[in-house]
Amino acid sequence: MAQIGDKVRYLNSVGGGEITRIEGNIAYVEDEDGFESPVLVKELVVVGHAAPKEQKKGPEAVRQTSQNTAVGKPEVHSAAAPANEEPLNISETEDGDKLNVVLAYEPIDIKQISHTGYDTYLVNDSNYYLYFTYLSRTDEEKEWTARYTGVVEPNIQLFLGEIAPEEVALLDNVAIQYVAFKQDKIFSLKKPGDVQHHIDTTKFFKLHCFRDSLYFDAPVLEFEIVHNDVPYLRQSLKNKEELRKEEQRKRNFDRKPVRKPVMKKARKNGDVIEVDLHIAELIDNTRGLSAADMLNLQVDHFRQVMDENLKNHGQKIVFIHGKGEGVLRNALMKELNYRYKGHDVQDASFREYGFGATQVTIR
Repeated sequence: MAQIGDKVRYLNSVGGGEITRIEGNIAYVEDEDGFESPVLVKELVVVGHAAPKEQKKGPEAVRQTSQNTAVGKPEVHSAAAPANEEPLNISETEDGDKLNVVLAYEPIDIKQISHTGYDTYLVNDSNYYLYFTYLSRTDEEKEWTARYTGVVEPNIQLFLGEIAPEEVALLDNVAIQYVAFKQDKIFSLKKPGDVQHHIDTTKFFKLHCFRDSLYFDAPVLEFEIVHNDVPYLRQSLKNKEELRKEEQRKRNFDRKPVRKPVMKKARKNGDVIEVDLHIAELIDNTRGLSAADMLNLQVDHFRQVMDENLKNHGQKIVFIHGKGEGVLRNALMKELNYRYKGHDVQDASFREYGFGATQVTIR
């Protein structure tokens, strides 16, 4: 497997050089003219191995190791301090015998969210050492790629490496496999874990998706791995339709009879189309969604209905948004003034809808 310092040739093109650094599955190859190019590791052929080098010491060693252990034999990075350093002082906390583990992505420059890279961290908020593997794969891939393997000490935040903007597309699915233990003392046995998350990678480029965290000074995109010894519940990577049906089954099981007016969703072309944008009509469960996330879903549904009817000249559409604080209505008016300008817009019939609906006539 390619390592820093190896002489390599490109598998599917002419050229090659020496690997200067490796970040995830991307190797940076310097040619004979001194130019450095990013190349997928699997697209390289090793033609000469690097001479053995003395392992780095000191604080920078953890960061460097994170870039060199994407594949290959796992290493214990910090379980024991180097000979010329004092051993790491492991102090246990009162509630630390329950595992709490978080995977987090912190923007390097949050002001340039569309172009910045991301630092990856594993937070071990417990009195246990964790031997772990961090993996990823895209939705199109069936097999996983190991991005980092190692050990993180108790109550430590470990840097796993930097993700370039172009690498975000590789993180459709991430997983942490772990085994918990203590050194030089007896301890309660914890079950090994395998926790998987499906990530909507567009969140990496949306400022509102980065939130304050208990463990970071700056906003991060955070994924819970273990909470008070309980692994993240939804471990299997189910598609959205399966999850929707599962949530619907749970809702139906606990549902009590409720009387509510019949709301017609749509009628034939030429009649009025009624679209209820209340979040409860669009999704079955809002757990884990922020107000901004729910607003985005409502606006997306509005756009879908508009796009489907742009050729239906004369079609009248009533969007039921409710009165509330006017946030959703203001968002719709912004869309109608810029994205869908030129159509007739008015308040819908007060007698039928009260103050909570807007009528659009397609022109």
